[in-house]
Amino acid sequence: MKLSIVIVNYNVKYFLEQCLHTASIAASKLSSEIIVVDNDSVDGSCQMVEEKYPDVILIANKENVGFSKANNQAMRISKGEYILLLNPDTVVEEDCFLKIVDFMDKTPDAGGLGVKMIDGKGRFLPESKRGLPTPEVAFWKMSGISSLFPRSKRFGRYHLGYLNNDQIHEVDVLAGAFMLLRRKTLAKVGLLDEDYFMYGEDIDLSYRITKGGYKNYYFPETTIIHYKGESTKKGSINYVKVFYNAMIIFAGKHFSKGNARQFTILIKLAIYLRALLSLIGRLFKTIKLVLADAFFIFIGFASLLPIWETYKFKRGYYPPEYLQIAVPIYILIWVGCIWLNGGYRKYIQFNRIFKGLLWGTISILVFYSLIDETMRYSRALLLLGSAWAFLTLPAYRYLLHQFKVPGLELEIDKQKRIAVLAGIDESKRISELISHSGLKIELVGFVSPNNSVHEQFYLGNIQKLPEIIRINKIEELIFSSEDIPSQEIIRLMLDLNNLNIDYKIAPPESFSIIGSNSISTSGEMYVVHINSIAKENNKQNKRAFDLATAICLLVLSPLLIWKANTKLGFLRSIPEVLSGKKSWVGYCSGKQNNLPSIKKGILSPASLFPETIPQKKKDELNIVYAKDYRLMNDLEIVLKAWKNIGQS
Repeated sequence: MKLSIVIVNYNVKYFLEQCLHTASIAASKLSSEIIVVDNDSVDGSCQMVEEKYPDVILIANKENVGFSKANNQAMRISKGEYILLLNPDTVVEEDCFLKIVDFMDKTPDAGGLGVKMIDGKGRFLPESKRGLPTPEVAFWKMSGISSLFPRSKRFGRYHLGYLNNDQIHEVDVLAGAFMLLRRKTLAKVGLLDEDYFMYGEDIDLSYRITKGGYKNYYFPETTIIHYKGESTKKGSINYVKVFYNAMIIFAGKHFSKGNARQFTILIKLAIYLRALLSLIGRLFKTIKLVLADAFFIFIGFASLLPIWETYKFKRGYYPPEYLQIAVPIYILIWVGCIWLNGGYRKYIQFNRIFKGLLWGTISILVFYSLIDETMRYSRALLLLGSAWAFLTLPAYRYLLHQFKVPGLELEIDKQKRIAVLAGIDESKRISELISHSGLKIELVGFVSPNNSVHEQFYLGNIQKLPEIIRINKIEELIFSSEDIPSQEIIRLMLDLNNLNIDYKIAPPESFSIIGSNSISTSGEMYVVHINSIAKENNKQNKRAFDLATAICLLVLSPLLIWKANTKLGFLRSIPEVLSGKKSWVGYCSGKQNNLPSIKKGILSPASLFPETIPQKKKDELNIVYAKDYRLMNDLEIVLKAWKNIGQS
């Protein structure tokens, strides 16, 4: 056999399908085999390979063993004279394999070969040809100097930018995305080093090939598409740490102690720098929308001011401080409340914006009543400005959404991604109900409730649930109460609280599943609405409630203090909540080990009971409060038990 194509896959089913389609065509032109090693994907990759490409040899690992080990698994069973390591997020030309094998046959000193790579937009990928990352080369790369002088023979050695992209060259390093290897060479220098979990193994093997007396070639007479950045988050901090730590392993193995030490220091500096840049980038993305909101609100006040002055008084009635100081303070309060209510999340929800503006307006009015009379400019202008903000902020977001501005997609236009945790029979029944609901829902797949079951029907089992949710971008999880006890459902919800997803519970033997919001929605398919306190918007709502309530109690404290059971405790509690140290409502005392973490409460659900309740009842109240949070519950507790504020 002439060629063995090895593809290691991890949760990129759709890229893998496209890759196999083109690779199969190219492989049909010579004696070859295709081996796919799946590193325990939870996106249905194995099922796709078995159904659509039955001739492909599939190795389905039950855990993610890493890139190097997975490739070695396939290489040990492969039969080809040449072995091609191919990424799943690639597309090859029909005659690609013929050309590369022909070149290797004619070039006996070639131990390895890489090709010209372009990204999904047709741009040349500089990592198609690379130099050895010595400390000096790495410094020029990480400092950014190499990008300023990409064609320099000194500064551009990392990507060999001074070499013509369209000519054959000897190179130091082959890209792991497409790495053709001669079997005889591997027999001499060894397979991939399994010390590298992911990244760096291609540099290590390329270096050993040259040390073994062979050459690595860059071969641009065939081109592949490599969707770089699609199958892995190459801009993420986690990627940077994994990649650069792989470089540290390489330096420790192949450089002198002094050079390895210098290299390690450079790598760690690069990680910290990338982390800082990433943080600044994320902050800028959020600030763009905040600044736009501030701009539109300010324009509204600036336009309304002369109109109101002409109508009510005369031009110039209000001092310049009104627009220079008062209005910016109003704007800060509004955008702060919008942020607390989730108005700056990725998908637009108008109710979050309205809620933030409402809380902001209430806060401003309370603040207005506390300040000196000389600074109370106009309540009417404040209300007009509020009305302007209520109209303008949703309106301009909607227009930007219509123009398809990235990051401003409407929540109502988006299909909710759902997974079902159930046995096979219940999974089929629930999927039928979803299909007949008429709602915008994408059923991504099913999860087995049994740890030991990993059938073809499922994305994975219950042990893989957090990974399934992250990889498949699940937004809602439906539990089958037929297959999973309620105690287990609650435990899972608490374990998954940091993933910020919705939960529903489907009862057995029901023809239609009705939900908490189904009174006005025909065909809703949920029975129990689970609203975990750990959800991001609930945390934000709770904090907004704490702030607003603390301000109201502060304003009314001259009157309320005389009714409080513990006067000093009452006064001490308000700054504790304002500073964020405590919340008005928290858990009852007792077991809280498996509950989502929240701030310690001044009051608790137990405050609703005049008598002391047993610990078992407190534990039950904590679970109910955590799994189905309602802002109105907090309000009820504060209104009924405010006299006890400050009591230990």
